[in-house]
Amino acid sequence: MLPCRGALDNSMPVHHIEREKQETRMPQTITTGYKTLLEAARREVEGLSVDEARALHGRSDVVFVDIRDPRERDREGKIPGAFSCTRGMLEFWVDPESPYHKPIFAEDKKFVFFCAGGWRSLLAAQTAQQMGLKPVAHLTDGFSGWKKSGAPVEEPVAKPKA
Repeated sequence: MLPCRGALDNSMPVHHIEREKQETRMPQTITTGYKTLLEAARREVEGLSVDEARALHGRSDVVFVDIRDPRERDREGKIPGAFSCTRGMLEFWVDPESPYHKPIFAEDKKFVFFCAGGWRSLLAAQTAQQMGLKPVAHLTDGFSGWKKSGAPVEEPVAKPKA
């Protein structure tokens, strides 16, 4: 199958490429969509407002877990003191039987997961909770809500241009 016209040479406007993507039908039938997954997770996982999370920030019995991609952290900044764990490594870092286990997840602390907007962190917190990590919660408005509120942020360091 060839890529859509203009995909390789950028000659096609992005909105036209998006329209072609929307018109493409998948051969699979998705039976459980992301909205259903998020709704189920909301019933199981404690959600924290920015104010509630700010009240926990800096406590020795709480770990903020940043599951954003490193490029997001480099671009947007970080919550000071947060532990970085990309979403793709979460299960491997939480499980003490994994060769990739991180000892921080064996500590007797509350784990507050966050991403940019709250969706990935909700699913990550649910997964960690299902694995037995507790207590867990997630920042419902994500890092963007945290930053917008004026909460403490470690701004990204400008990288020198090569």
